[in-house]
Amino acid sequence: MAELATRPARQAARFAGAAALARELEFDALPDDVVRMALRCLLDLIGVAAAGARTPAAAIVNAYASTQMCGRDREARILFDGRRASLAGAAFAGAATIDAIDAHDGHVLTKGHAGVALLPALLAYIDGGIGERGRVDGREFIACLVLGYELATRAGIALHATTSDYHCSGAWNALGCAALGGRLMEFDERRMRDALGIAEYLGPRGQILRVCAQPTMLKDGSAWGAHTGVTAALLAREGFTGAPALTVEADKVKALWSDLGQRWRIREQYFKAYPICRWAQPAVEAALSLKLAHRFDLDDIVAIGIDSFREAIDLGSQCRMPATTDEAQYSLPFPVATALIFGRVGAAEIGAPGLSDPRVARLLATFSLTEDDEFSRRFPAERWARVRIGLADGRSLVSEPAQACGGAEHPLSDEEITAKYREMAEPVLGSRRSSRIAVLAAALPGDATALPALIDELLSPTT
Repeated sequence: MAELATRPARQAARFAGAAALARELEFDALPDDVVRMALRCLLDLIGVAAAGARTPAAAIVNAYASTQMCGRDREARILFDGRRASLAGAAFAGAATIDAIDAHDGHVLTKGHAGVALLPALLAYIDGGIGERGRVDGREFIACLVLGYELATRAGIALHATTSDYHCSGAWNALGCAALGGRLMEFDERRMRDALGIAEYLGPRGQILRVCAQPTMLKDGSAWGAHTGVTAALLAREGFTGAPALTVEADKVKALWSDLGQRWRIREQYFKAYPICRWAQPAVEAALSLKLAHRFDLDDIVAIGIDSFREAIDLGSQCRMPATTDEAQYSLPFPVATALIFGRVGAAEIGAPGLSDPRVARLLATFSLTEDDEFSRRFPAERWARVRIGLADGRSLVSEPAQACGGAEHPLSDEEITAKYREMAEPVLGSRRSSRIAVLAAALPGDATALPALIDELLSPTT
């Protein structure tokens, strides 16, 4: 990751609410570590998007958006596809492409993901020529990303704190996408509030636990979150009004918005080391720790037990072989089995090679899953798992309780983020194009020519 140029010290800014943040935030007000975090999120999202571009889900949504979600006044190119759709259609397809590989960043208190919708929406706005700010440069692009993360993350925390149902990420990341459009179109406060209100009201309130139990291409609803957010901004531009967004303006959530400009929620995003549901990753870490600490033959394994929190135990596929990569990404035992066999869990392991490996199938038949009450009590702020392995010689190996790496307690280094990006992107884009994209992304804060070149790379086909 490139070092930022030295910038003068800045005083923390205060913003009088979400609409003010969306309208007033400037790049120069961002602390250096917030800019670095935005660049880390950007590179990570691009890598996941590249890997997702080869999935059946991406092929379906890209074809659908380019034929059924067409625009007449403005169009934008679809992420890593190149075909054109309406602005909302391009955002929809891009978010579905990223969501097709469950490896993108997230936040523990939202129990979901912001960037997956924000990046495709921002690209659609810019490629579609939205905004009266003139040419958007790299600094403005970063400021927009940070803005989106701040609004979407807080809206997600607010939604979980005020409703009993667990809704998909599209229910709240739509607000971040709407705010980006409002910023680029220079909305006044009233129109910005309308855009946020429309996005909240029309955002998908999908019940995510249904998809965790029965995994499909629906994933986390972020494709419709991106579509709804862009639609909300375009409607507000024309004078369409929206009820105040309760996740932003209700009295019971005001405290969540009182520290805008003081606390940067983008700092709290986690990065996934593996392309699977975050809830399964503590068990993978526990299994890998046993593999590293003890010498045993995989053929000698007769029993594998996982103790974890209720939501992880309830993940789909249970102890059978997943039929699709979508099922593999939302399984608890499958990635643990692949980690024990291959010593890793990557895009290949959750794809055809892993899904057809007879060694994985044999291990899956040995699993038992148990809820640990203490681990459940600590969720969602903490996610824990323990793995037990029984061997044919009578030995029983038990891991220490483990958390997933990639969060504040076990952060991924810049080198690890870059390595993950290359692992995801190079098989699809090739090493030369992947390297060029990484260089352009890192240059955004200081190179005026970087953003147009980066957008062209991201919105061109993979082949």
